[in-house]
Amino acid sequence: MPATRTTSPALERAHLVWDLFIIVLVIANLALLLFDSLYLLPPLNAAFEAAAPGLYGAYDQHIHANFFSIDLAFVAVFLLDVLLGWVAAIAQRRYHRWFFYPFVHWYDVLGCIPLGGFRLLRVLRVVSLLHRLQRLGMIDVRRWYLYGVAAKYLDILMEELTDRIAIRMLDNVQSELSAGDGLSGPLVERVVQPRKQALIHEIGQRLEAMAGDAYAHHRDDTLRYVRGLVGRTLAQSPELKRLERLPMGGQLARGLEASFSDLACHLVDEALAGLKSAEFSTLVEQLAESGFDAWLRTDPQTDQITEQVLVDMLELLKERIAVKEWQHKYQ
Repeated sequence: MPATRTTSPALERAHLVWDLFIIVLVIANLALLLFDSLYLLPPLNAAFEAAAPGLYGAYDQHIHANFFSIDLAFVAVFLLDVLLGWVAAIAQRRYHRWFFYPFVHWYDVLGCIPLGGFRLLRVLRVVSLLHRLQRLGMIDVRRWYLYGVAAKYLDILMEELTDRIAIRMLDNVQSELSAGDGLSGPLVERVVQPRKQALIHEIGQRLEAMAGDAYAHHRDDTLRYVRGLVGRTLAQSPELKRLERLPMGGQLARGLEASFSDLACHLVDEALAGLKSAEFSTLVEQLAESGFDAWLRTDPQTDQITEQVLVDMLELLKERIAVKEWQHKYQ
């Protein structure tokens, strides 16, 4: 019976004693099944009789003749163990439903069937035996060589199965897309349109954050570029060149250039500071909505391009899934 979650030392000791008792019974029952199976083989039966006639007669008279009754006694205890474990699982709400226990511990349930054809399934009790010994800390199967080999090939088997299933599913999706059934339309109507406003709001916030962060990190470079742009523009102005020919015109021209540069930099600062305003947020969302609507408008040509992009993406995904990761893991 699985140990329950309790802090009572007396109950913990009782669970330990019960587990040890079941372990001894499982070993005894499996040994008896193995010995009696060998006893039925004529060569071994004759060898046993020749080697120990007295023991042979006692076994034949008291054990083999009453083997079914003895086996029923073992089965009764094992059945009691399953029922007690089931009750404990229900009391602790260990599983999602009360009837899950016999399915989880199927190896114990099958081992309780006393019919002759099912006695070989009693070997499944080895699983229960190892589980109890592992829980009691007497063994650590994870360090066993056989456990490592079994885990390795189970891992390989599961990866191969899941990869084949995934590739088959992707093949089916590609076939649906290549059939030209028009997946883009339903994709837009059922997936994109219901989330349109949320997507537009997200796009607007990202644009605002991107513009604000970019200006904060490159403000000096931006203002330097603005000053240079104003200087180059004024340097090419014929009116400013004529002004420079006048007395004191050079100083006046430099003053105008400085004033225009300061004004332009101030305008840039004010404009980018307004990125956090409600008016700019509304403007960005309106622009995003217009671009979003234009993106959602489809025609047969754009449908075909979209479906081909999806097919190529699925093909790339299939190639990635087809890579045998277990080969790299165990090399």
